[in-house]
Amino acid sequence: MDLLFDGEIFFWKGPAPWHFVWVPETECLELAANADLLSYGWGMIPVAARIGSTGWTTSLWPKDGRYIVPVKTAVRKAERIDVGDLVTVRLTLDV
Repeated sequence: MDLLFDGEIFFWKGPAPWHFVWVPETECLELAANADLLSYGWGMIPVAARIGSTGWTTSLWPKDGRYIVPVKTAVRKAERIDVGDLVTVRLTLDV
C-alpha cells in the first residue's frame, strides 16, 4: 500500500518532544481498515517514509483517532523544513 499526501510539520512538546505530520482522515480510514495486518502492537504501523529526496523508516503513531508520522531531525535538516512548513509525504506499507 502506498499513500501520498500533503501535511504541515508540527511540534509536539510531550514527554519526548518530536516533530510530526498528520495523516489525512481519508488515508487514516484506509489504514484503520488494514490495521490488523499492518500493526506490530500498540496500534503502531511500520512504514517507509519519504519527504523530498530523503527517505527513512519509522512507524505511524495512533493519536486522537488518526495517525501521525514522526519526522526525524536528520530529515528536517536534509530537506530544510521546519514547523509550519507544508510537505508532501509518501508512505509505503507492506500489506
